[in-house]
Parts: sequence; C-alpha cells; structure tokens
Amino acid sequence: MTNHVHLLATPNQEHGISKMMQSLGRMYVRYFNKAYSRTGTLWEGRFKSCLVESEQYLLQCYRYIEMNPVAANMVDDPAEYAWSSYQCNALGKQSSLLSAHAEYMKLGRVPEDRCHAYMALFEHHLDTAQIKDIRQAVNKGMALGSDRFKQEVEIAHNRRVVPGRVGRPKEQGR
Repeated sequence: MTNHVHLLATPNQEHGISKMMQSLGRMYVRYFNKAYSRTGTLWEGRFKSCLVESEQYLLQCYRYIEMNPVAANMVDDPAEYAWSSYQCNALGKQSSLLSAHAEYMKLGRVPEDRCHAYMALFEHHLDTAQIKDIRQAVNKGMALGSDRFKQEVEIAHNRRVVPGRVGRPKEQGR
C-alpha cells in the first residue's frame, strides 16, 4: 500500500512479532535515512496487531490483505500487485520470503490443488461485517476469532481481547 504495510505472520517464538518489527524498524530506518540523507523516524507510533484464530479467520485475513490494493484502486486484480503473497498462494510463484501456513496447506494435497482452492476463495468478496471485524481487531489490538477463542486468549494472557462496554461504569449499588 502507499502509506502502510499489511503482514500476516505467525511467530515461532514468544514475542517474535515484536522482535521482528523492532529489528525491521531499526535496520530499515537506518538504511532509508542514509539513502535519502535524512534523520528521524519513519513511522507514526507502534505497529498495530491482533491475534487471529487460524482455523476460522486466517484465510479471511489473507483475502482482506490481498484485496486491499484492489479496493484502493491500485490494481484490478490481486495478482497484479507486486508486493502481495497472492502470486505465491494462487499462482505458485516461489519466494524465500514466504512460508506456507498450515491452514493454506490444508487447501490441497499438491501445490496445484492449493493454488486453485486459494483462487476460488477470491471468487466472492468478504462481506462488510467480516471487514469490520478484521479492522476492529487490528486497530484495537483485540483477538479475531470465535467467542471461545477470545475467552481462551483472555484467560491464558490475563488480558482483555474484546472491546469493553462503552460509557462510564455504573456505580456500585445503583
């Protein structure tokens, strides 16, 4: 995208995403500032993220991300966008930057079957409720998944992963 990047990443260690983003920020900012004779930061604040329940929502997130350039009228087809994993997932292009997720691998026994099944996911657009859920989860740092998944995450991490009630809390005894 012209002003932001979408990454769908599965960490292989605790705090892996945060460490990756920290390292990326340090290395890329240093490179960019040197290349363009400038100083300072490039990004506004911390990255946004959310936990995703793979079985139910991972492929929806793929679709959301890979349709973003189409929705932004940058390209007519997700395969036309050079900075997308669509070419790998749907067309079988190889890249050392991409590791196939287990949910993607379940789409077929052989690469051709997975590519065809992946392309078929794009025959229908995500509905507005799905898009809203993804955006809300990312923007608020919440979990994206079933109620059971969200409850498990809250218990495991002792952290709220669903939005709280809007408004002032009611006083005790009223």
